[in-house]
Amino acid sequence: MGVVVTAAVVALAAGPLLGRLRPWRRLGDWAADQVRLTGAWVRGGTVRQAVVVLIHVVTAPCTSWRLFHAAYDYPFFRTR
Repeated sequence: MGVVVTAAVVALAAGPLLGRLRPWRRLGDWAADQVRLTGAWVRGGTVRQAVVVLIHVVTAPCTSWRLFHAAYDYPFFRTR
């Protein structure tokens, strides 16, 4: 019973704290900055690029979807 009460108190305390800190927004802003700044993006290596893209897709799926499709709107990528 004590574990349940402790978990409930921690959850109730963590909710407003995470709402104030907004970790998802900060993480998404960081990923968007990394994608925008090509110098850090190119020098980071394949693993870093994969992590940044994964974070960007998780934190901003609509923007990621739009960017993905915008890349293939150029005539260079069209096969027809």
